[in-house]
Amino acid sequence: MDLGLNGKTALILGGSRGLGLGIARSLLAEGARVAMTSRSLDALAAARAALPAADRDRCVIVAADLADKAAPQRILDEVRAAAGEVDILVNNSGGPPTGRASEMDLAALEKQFHGMVQPLIAMTLAVLPSMRQRRWGRILTIASSGVVQPIAHLPISNTLRASLVGFMKTLASEVASDGVTVNILAPGRIATDRTHSVDAAMASAAGRSEDDIAQASAASIPAGRYGTVEEFAAVATFLAGASASYVTGSVIRVDGGAIRSI
Repeated sequence: MDLGLNGKTALILGGSRGLGLGIARSLLAEGARVAMTSRSLDALAAARAALPAADRDRCVIVAADLADKAAPQRILDEVRAAAGEVDILVNNSGGPPTGRASEMDLAALEKQFHGMVQPLIAMTLAVLPSMRQRRWGRILTIASSGVVQPIAHLPISNTLRASLVGFMKTLASEVASDGVTVNILAPGRIATDRTHSVDAAMASAAGRSEDDIAQASAASIPAGRYGTVEEFAAVATFLAGASASYVTGSVIRVDGGAIRSI
């Protein structure tokens, strides 16, 4: 299937590793130009160096800390100068600390809001006018299955990612007639460093080994395993393509059937 991504420009926040890097690789394989951001220039450079040689020339890297209020506009300016207007935005942020909802630190909640929510909304608003003018755009936001079924020990993540879903769902209705789709990706247990760290935290809290936690988690998933980054990226890439032009305002679960509700 030709997804119509050849020559499109994608901007991926948090693109130096994990799900962001997986999506970058997948979009590059479809012929897109990709700009990746991260706080670490070294991590970005290493990620680009590891790409297939044919893809490196179509990969732009921009080091920036999204907690800096000036970062979204600076990122966009650099990407436009190097790769043109953004056709596809992949909103992606790191995960906050684990803990218990009854013991939530409000200062930590506020700090994470300024790193996980505000800059993603700012970046979305920055790319939107050009997308609407050109009557084509894709905005994908990586959230978590916790926005559908809250995950124990991740109260800050459950809270803040749900707020992003509310904004993106509202926005989707406003821009659908302009050819811009807005969707949420809700990953379940995907084998990434973040999943590893969550398993480790849960193991520590429960006084169990990380292997025990991982095995129990896998056993609770109908697919019987964690997903791969490549499987997740394939769904994101389809949603970014021309074939998914009638899919908008949706929360797409990529979780091996872990969430049992309809």
